Amino acid sequence: MRIDKFLWYSRIYKSRTIASNACKKGHIKIDLNSIKPSYEVFPNTIIYVKKNQILNQFKIIDLPTSRVGAKIVDIYLLNITSKIELEKKETLSNNKTSFKFKGKPSKKERRDIQDYLNE
Repeated sequence: MRIDKFLWYSRIYKSRTIASNACKKGHIKIDLNSIKPSYEVFPNTIIYVKKNQILNQFKIIDLPTSRVGAKIVDIYLLNITSKIELEKKETLSNNKTSFKFKGKPSKKERRDIQDYLNE
C-alpha cells in the first residue's frame, strides 16, 4: 500500500493530498530516510511522522482495506512515540492556552502599546 494512502486511511492526516504533501516536504520518514508518497509500506514497518513540531513514531500492525473509524485505528497502528516527544506535546499545548487574547485592544490599550513601542 502507498504511504500517503496509509496515512490517510489510518487518520494521521485529514486528506490524502495533505499526506502526500507531507511526504514531499520530508515530514514522513522510514529508517530516517525521507520518502516519496508512492513508497510501498508493509506490516511491521516503523514510520516517523513530524507533525505539529513533534516527531511521532508509529508501527504498522496491519494494512486497512479502506479508511477506518477513529475508534479502530489501534488495530492497524501502534503509537510508539517516546516520552520526551509526548512531554513536548503537552508543553506546547499548555503554552498555547496561556497566551489567549481577549480580542481587539481598546483605543486606550492601543495608545499604551504604541507609547511602549516608541520609548
